[in-house]
Order: sequence, then C-alpha cells, then structure tokens
Amino acid sequence: MNNKKLITLFLIVFIDLLGFGIILPLLPFYAESFGASPTQIGLLVASYAAAQLVGAPVLGRISDRVGRKPVLLISLAGTFIGFLMLGFANSLAMLFASRIIDGFTGGNISVAQAYITDITDVSNRAKGLGMLGAAFGLGFIIGPALGGTLSVYGFALPAFVAAGLSLVSILGVMFFLPESLTADARDALAKRDQPKFSLQNLWRAINRPRVGPILHVRFFYGLAFATFQTMFPLYAQIRLGLDARSTGYVLAYVGILVVFFQGFLVGWLAARFNEYRLIFLATIIMTLTLFAWAVAPSTLIILIILAPLAFAAGTLNTLLNSTLSKAVYPEEVGGTLGISASLESLTRVISPSAGGFLLGSFGAWAPGLVSGLIMIWTVGYTWRRLIQNPDPPLPPRRDNEELGSVVVT
Repeated sequence: MNNKKLITLFLIVFIDLLGFGIILPLLPFYAESFGASPTQIGLLVASYAAAQLVGAPVLGRISDRVGRKPVLLISLAGTFIGFLMLGFANSLAMLFASRIIDGFTGGNISVAQAYITDITDVSNRAKGLGMLGAAFGLGFIIGPALGGTLSVYGFALPAFVAAGLSLVSILGVMFFLPESLTADARDALAKRDQPKFSLQNLWRAINRPRVGPILHVRFFYGLAFATFQTMFPLYAQIRLGLDARSTGYVLAYVGILVVFFQGFLVGWLAARFNEYRLIFLATIIMTLTLFAWAVAPSTLIILIILAPLAFAAGTLNTLLNSTLSKAVYPEEVGGTLGISASLESLTRVISPSAGGFLLGSFGAWAPGLVSGLIMIWTVGYTWRRLIQNPDPPLPPRRDNEELGSVVVT
C-alpha cells in the first residue's frame, strides 16, 4: 500500500467532504426559507442523488479509460460550481439547479474508492477504504458544526465557504495527487470492447454471482440508512425542536463516531474476522437502532442510539465496498464501484422522497419504522446469501478471455 498517495487522497477527500458536511444539515432550513414543504425538501435532497445516479457510473467508467485524476478534477469542479450557485440562490428552483449540477458530476467518492483499489491489494484494501471513510467522518465532525455556526450569518455564507473548500480540493488533486492507473492498464482497457452502461447491464450486474448479493445488500441497506441520513435534520426540527446549529452539532458527534469506527475499528476487525460475518452483524445492529430511532423520546436517547448506528453504518459502508472490489477482476473495479454508487444514488432518490412524505403525513416516527422493516428483510437476505450459501471464489481469468464476458458496466 502506497501510504504517501493514501494520505494525500485522505486529505483531499476530507477537504471536499468538509464542504459537503457544511451544507448537509442546512439544506432543509435553506429550502424552508423559500417556503418549501417537507415533501419538497425531500425532493430537493433526492434531486442531487437522481443526477448522481446518471453521472456516477459514467464517471467511474471514464476513470477506467483515462485515469482517476482527470475524472476527480471534473467531479470537484462540478461541486465547486454547484456550491457557488447555492450561495447565490434566490429561489427554490435555483436550489434545485445547484444540487442537480453538483450531483451529475458528483462521482468523486466512487472514483476515490477506485483510486484506493489501484494502490492497495486484497490484504489491506479494507484498511484503505476505512481511511477513506474516516476522511468522510472527519468532514462530518467539523463540517456540520461549522455550517451550523456560520448559519447565524445566513445560509449563503456556508455555501460560499464550501465552494472555497472545493477549490482547495481541486488544487490539491491538480498539484499533489499523482495518477494511480498506469498507462499500460489504461491501454489494455481501451483495446477491449466494454459494453456501455445501460439498465440491461445494471440488471446483469445485480444478478451476477458474487457481485449480485453484495449489491442487493448495498441497495436495501442504502434505502433504510438514506432515509435516516436525509430525514434527520427535519426529524430533529419537528420531533426534538433543534435548530440548524444544534442539528449541526449532533451530526458532528456522528462524525466523531464514524471516524473512530471506520478509521480504526473496522480495519482492525476485518483483519481478524470474516468480512461477510461482520456485514451480517452490522445489518442486525442497524435494524435495532433504526427501530429505536423511530420511538426515541429525547435528544439524549438519540445520542445514545447514534453510537451503535454509526458503528453499523461504518462497517457496512467499508466492508461492502471492500468485498465488492474483491468480487470482480482488477480492470472492472472502477466500473463496478460506479454501479454500486449508482445504486446508492437510487436509494437517495427514493428515500428522501418517501421519507418526506412519511414524515409529513404520519409523523416523525414513520421513517424510522419503515427503515427498520426494510432492514429486517436485509438481515434475512444477508444470512441466506452471504453466510449460509456464499458464492464460490472468483476464478482466475484466462489470458484469452474477453473482458466483455465478465464486465459489469
């Protein structure tokens, strides 16, 4: 594992996600300032994911052909433009436009994950991806707290600060991050006729041995957890009476937990225990904590619940990507992680829209109850497909075997 490159990527992703963390808890309050309803707020959050659903697999595929670095630059540039538009927004429509632009180019995380697979091997990949998760968590320690503090001066200032951080990330990639995909690897991929992204190929990936079960768990876990993530600011306002600043502090607390679990504990556990069994344990914990979220009576109880919830999320986010990268051939990693990102984006289209409707129509408890029910099914599926009947190991690919016969994108 190339520690220098990993540390550089860690810092760049941290700065980028610091900007994202600044904005995340403020979006519902920003949208409410333009008269948005809970359902419209859910659609605003979903618009980012809907655009990312289209853009992420395309960017992942392009990164396999031209390299990780140029695609990271394109993605970060879109984020920079989106945050600028957010700062200058004078209507709800402009808020939507800013999130759509950011989402369409928002493949930076999946490309960063592919970068890590380029510079690690199967023995330390979980550790590398865990460090990326730790960068995500650090961004959510400082970002929400900073965003909540800046919000007292209006919602435009946090957006401009986030844009400035995106610009720093662009400069960091441009001057300090070397390309991880070798010229020989890119040339080999360019000579192969890989199928283009389509719903047919997405369906083929979902039904592919080894890959399919992991993607199924990713999708249904994503549905449940994205409901919590996207609805929590509204939940905190309606159920707990928290304002933007207090919500930011709670999310910063979650970030601290994620940093510890993903940056230290998950990698340590993955080196000592079977990754599939850790995934199964995490789905059980996630189920219980989401049901607890639905009935939590106070902020103190929420803070207690968030600890095991953060452990479960950190474990699943890290190990699902780790096992997925080991379930395909090396030249397929970028495209496969793009497929995974597109499925996760799909959950972030469905969950905010459904969550906003549930919260507005039935009450603050409804998103947690529905999320817990989804996770009950996920626990059963994980037990059947990853524990009781796991797919056989990935066979060596013959030198003359065409990539098109195994590729997932």
